[in-house]
Amino acid sequence: MDGDRTWFLRPSTQTVVVTVALLLSSLLVYAFPRSLPAFLLFQASLLILYHARITRPLKIGFAVSALGLLLPILGSINGYYLEVAIQVGIFVALALGLNIVVGLAGLLDLGYVAFFAVGAYLWAIFGSRQANQFISASLIQFPLAPEWFFVFLLLGVIVAAVTGVLLGLPVLRLRGDYLAIVTLGFGEVVRVLVNNLDKPINFTNGPIGITPIQRPPLFFLPVLEALGIRASPAVLYGLYFYFLVLLIVIVVTLVTQRLHHSHIGRAWEAIREDEMAAVAMGVPLVRMKLLAFAAGASFAGTMGVLFSAKQLYINPESFTFMESIGVLAMVILGGMGSIPGVVLGATVVTVLNLQVLKELSIWLNTLRHTEAAISIPLIGSFSFSQLPPQFEPAKYERMIFGIILVLMMIFRPQGMIPPRRWRRTRGE
Repeated sequence: MDGDRTWFLRPSTQTVVVTVALLLSSLLVYAFPRSLPAFLLFQASLLILYHARITRPLKIGFAVSALGLLLPILGSINGYYLEVAIQVGIFVALALGLNIVVGLAGLLDLGYVAFFAVGAYLWAIFGSRQANQFISASLIQFPLAPEWFFVFLLLGVIVAAVTGVLLGLPVLRLRGDYLAIVTLGFGEVVRVLVNNLDKPINFTNGPIGITPIQRPPLFFLPVLEALGIRASPAVLYGLYFYFLVLLIVIVVTLVTQRLHHSHIGRAWEAIREDEMAAVAMGVPLVRMKLLAFAAGASFAGTMGVLFSAKQLYINPESFTFMESIGVLAMVILGGMGSIPGVVLGATVVTVLNLQVLKELSIWLNTLRHTEAAISIPLIGSFSFSQLPPQFEPAKYERMIFGIILVLMMIFRPQGMIPPRRWRRTRGE
């Protein structure tokens, strides 16, 4: 028995297992492009890759093949898979940013979506005709050229970071529930502001929202045409945004990892564990807290710019309090302070929201319109046509997330993938 276990743990064996899992799940998605279980198997193969005990270069090679080659091919077959991947990437970056504030520094922020809104409205205003509502067209004609999108990706980082510092300054002495209430209020203030800044000067167009918003330029289109490759703009933009999101997520992950293992990350962890002890040990409390707010906000700001360009339309309802709670649930579910845990948590929550619950609702609606029935012991025959129309899992997503969080707090409070420090102290 021990020999079989040793054989399975060999790097060569696990390399074969990862290869088979990726290829088999990709073939299933290719053969059944509308199958949810097949796509979930493909995502599970990525989790197998993460846990496989193989060399780092080989693991990176598999990841590049899966995310840089297989997923774009599968997404070109079914564009919805690419849309899910883009949404997962956006929420992964948001969750990583919130993980700095909540998971590393221990500052409970319930208004995190406000920084996302700052970035989104920054590009939406100047990347559309909206800016000409308060800037004369004789001075400059809006929208700005699509090339300005890349400049605004960096501006989103700067403006959101400054906003994070402005939030951090009044709450430096607050902790726990008091900090949560103030940040919650800040998130709501930003939403109410963008909802009402349409008078007396129309900055945000109020509840109507802003549309159309410029998309980034397809600078590689001439190269594709020279190679004789023809594709519709919808497919090209889907792939374009996917690779752009993937690049930003990689950068955010690397920056977060470097911060985590630097003296800044250790200072944040010291503040999280015991603020008074951290001050006694010489940790600059004010600077470290402001840096945590600024770093977390900057990731949300740049993703907000990308989000508005992708959606072509935004309004205040895209940035409600429940969005902040959703991102916080991703951090808690994955494991506070754990980068791979947060990535997994964001993926699980997003896929559950966008795919699993919606597909389950569609399946139940299909059964409701058939004569299918099941036999239940002690109850008798039950026809699916008797299901009430209100019984749709997609409508109860918040309740389902709440139940999942409660179960996690009871059975695995450290999250799905806890931080390495926690695993070392528990001997895992």
